[in-house]
Amino acid sequence: MTDTPITDARTVQPMGELSPHTEGPPLIEATDAGRQLALRWSNGNQARFPLTWLRDHCACAECRHPMTRERLYMALEVPEQAPAMRLEDGNLILTWADGHVSRFDAVWLHQRRPGQTRDDAVPSRRPWAQDYRPTRVAHADFMAGTAGERAWLTALLRDGLVLLENGPLADEEVRRLAGRIGPLRATNFGARFDVKSKPNPNNAAYTAIGLALHTDLPNWRNPPDIQLLYCLENDAEGGESTFFDGFAAAEALRRQNPEAFRRLSETEIDFRFQDEEHDLVWTAPLLSLDEQGQVIEVRLNNWIRDTLRLPLEEIDAWYDAYRAFWALAQDPRNRLEFSLAPGEMVAFDNRRVLHGRRAFDPSTGRRHLQGTYLDLDMCESRLRVLARRG
Repeated sequence: MTDTPITDARTVQPMGELSPHTEGPPLIEATDAGRQLALRWSNGNQARFPLTWLRDHCACAECRHPMTRERLYMALEVPEQAPAMRLEDGNLILTWADGHVSRFDAVWLHQRRPGQTRDDAVPSRRPWAQDYRPTRVAHADFMAGTAGERAWLTALLRDGLVLLENGPLADEEVRRLAGRIGPLRATNFGARFDVKSKPNPNNAAYTAIGLALHTDLPNWRNPPDIQLLYCLENDAEGGESTFFDGFAAAEALRRQNPEAFRRLSETEIDFRFQDEEHDLVWTAPLLSLDEQGQVIEVRLNNWIRDTLRLPLEEIDAWYDAYRAFWALAQDPRNRLEFSLAPGEMVAFDNRRVLHGRRAFDPSTGRRHLQGTYLDLDMCESRLRVLARRG
């Protein structure tokens, strides 16, 4: 046991990270516990840390690159004996048997007690309630600084959908907005695409027909995560945008028809897009689950479902499950429908939110959206960076 005065005064020890660890309790006790150290903080919390973990997390310039903050030390050896330890200004200092000295900030250790989850600025996903209305953020607020951009990203990651309004009618504005978050995700349709009726289309989006609810590009191994659609013109009759929380439909199917849910989450089917230049194919279930059984992705696109290559005895059962899911996704109580106004942008999670549109009449006016995709990783990264700025 160390002999250190019980005090809340301490000096912040740099740990080679950008995440803050200035506010919190100092250490008041460190005890040898065999192949572990037992620590106690001034607020009464206690924790044990394996010696291997402590040696692996040394933040000195020999063990972490001082510029990149990347780990240089390789934890291949198990410390044979407990290091000499002392508390200094409420922090922990260890001197290992080979003479190497490791310094640990008390609050940094407190945040990383074994079993603690990461304190993350990224919100948990929240299912749409029946009275759900999407968050709206002004374009000026998004561009002005941290608060508006954080509000936009938080709503997008939490709800899977967010609106930006009162933006300029400027070509490529969607590219400029997306570029604040990260690099654009390119597909066979390019990094930035125009959604409007045009001759010789290679995709239903480039016609005036209605688009049933779907997710984009399930024929890719990794479909795009976040889609942005910026409205430049919309004075044609019709063309209302529709959205539905695919995760909510999947959970409703799990409750109401567990066998259909099982079949759609376990049966892989083929998706395929073909034109003169591309032939993109991938095989995946309509619903993908994580190790805990939670839905993490919906792949639904009736246009580019390829031939259903299943054993004879499974075909009718799959179609029954497919129809059951489709019926739930039509529930008007959980369906959003609105017309995008020029200068508005909708962003949504393409692996969660089903989207579509009503047919429009191009003889009555023009409807022109510009779109792009972003990776979810970059959206989450941007929100964490903004959170550090306060």
